[in-house]
Amino acid sequence: MSSQIEPAGTPAPSTDATEWAARANQAARSVTRSFGRRLLFLPGTHIAAVSLPSNTMKSLSGPWHYWWQAHYVDCLVDAGRRELATKTKFDGDSRPSAGRLASRLVTTIRLRNLLRFVNDYYDDMAWLALATLRLEKLAEETKKPGRRRNAYVRKSLTLQFDSASTDDFGGGTFWSTKRDFKNTPATAPVALYYARTGHTERAQQLVNWLNSKLLHPERGVYQDGVRISHGELVVDQAVYTYNQGPVLGALLELGGEDNLSRAALLVDAAKRELTLPGTQVIRGDGTGDGGLFTGILLRYLALAARETRLPATTRDTARSLVRSTAEAFWTGRRADPGPGNARKGAPAIVFSFDPQRPAGETYPEGAAVELSTQLQAWMALEAAATL
Repeated sequence: MSSQIEPAGTPAPSTDATEWAARANQAARSVTRSFGRRLLFLPGTHIAAVSLPSNTMKSLSGPWHYWWQAHYVDCLVDAGRRELATKTKFDGDSRPSAGRLASRLVTTIRLRNLLRFVNDYYDDMAWLALATLRLEKLAEETKKPGRRRNAYVRKSLTLQFDSASTDDFGGGTFWSTKRDFKNTPATAPVALYYARTGHTERAQQLVNWLNSKLLHPERGVYQDGVRISHGELVVDQAVYTYNQGPVLGALLELGGEDNLSRAALLVDAAKRELTLPGTQVIRGDGTGDGGLFTGILLRYLALAARETRLPATTRDTARSLVRSTAEAFWTGRRADPGPGNARKGAPAIVFSFDPQRPAGETYPEGAAVELSTQLQAWMALEAAATL
């Protein structure tokens, strides 16, 4: 019998970094033990099931969501950085470190993707490039092998970004190899990747394009994308939470007065436009791909909260958004205290995909649980643990 941990109103978020780290470790153990598995039982491989319960044939024949796996790498790097700081493995001395699992995962993504890292979507590749770049830095600090492989990923995918970032539509990065749509989901993480790899001029050009084409002048948030329709450039006006995250990251990475001023305005806009009414909690965006959206924004809001070049009020706002949203995910979790729950096909902890609703409501017992939504909550807890 499972126990539901119900939210009691809107709890005050914890300010204890040690407590957040412990929570993040619990989420990390739940995801890696429950969703993580070998690919075709091959030793040395590691990949996450798309949902639980799952079976091998369904995993091989159905979608495996390249970009979900890229964010899984990023979450493992978060846990690995905490391991480095505390000198303690997140899952005990007898199990692989987070960095080791992340390294195996990158290798396995290539195997699952038919022996290549390239796919049809530039945003997918950008997320993997960002994650492996962070993994490479972790490997350097821990003096672990794998840097050559990570450098290969970077070289291979940089060529893809160069080919997709053209003057068509005035600039920006194409979303897919169809090359008929340029959007924030591809342009923003590619800009952040360029900024982090020293290609600052390219990164600034992409940020300038986003500011000129997709920044909503009144709301202060970035719209989805642009395409040509009947000979005219048409804006898709949808606003998604996660799109704001990598734009914020690129602005902070590039720095300079204009970029930092825009970053501060974006943090304020996130609070004003993307929170649940009467709260400091960032809204959820459902399941599927949307199950990652809130967590991605929190990752970059946490960077803003630690950025001393931003005004103190901006840092406080970012910190409050991260902690309040992470607290909502934590409070609404559903836990199964029984032994062997992961072997029975259920995560040890189930997080809701909606921070305003408990997991007992969004994921009642017996419901299939999606990887994206569990990575999102784990990401939120990791973000809070850095503050």
